[in-house]
Amino acid sequence: MTQAAFFVLTALADQPRHGYGILREIEELSDGEVQLRVGTLYGVLDRLTADGLIALDREEVQQGRLRRYYRVTDEGVQALAAEADRMAAGAGAARRRIDAGRRAPGTVIPPAGPGLAGGLA
Repeated sequence: MTQAAFFVLTALADQPRHGYGILREIEELSDGEVQLRVGTLYGVLDRLTADGLIALDREEVQQGRLRRYYRVTDEGVQALAAEADRMAAGAGAARRRIDAGRRAPGTVIPPAGPGLAGGLA
């Protein structure tokens, strides 16, 4: 599952939302780390709909524009839960490796800091 699909399903897990509402929710859920473009969002929505993971909930006209609201399906909830479990297991494995590396003799752990190089420029 792509990061975009994961966040769209997560944004819809608690209630139906329209496109702009989904974008705002994803930005909030990710603390601003994930900001989808509108074209990317609608491509993901089309794919998730075709896969049966989300469905059109309703359409409303607001200020002369049609808003489509999407909701997650039971299959979508199952897929999201499975992906969340997979990610949690991967994070747990990474954490165990990090902790084991800190205890290994002769292992040098770079100080925490920005970037992948442990803060080195």
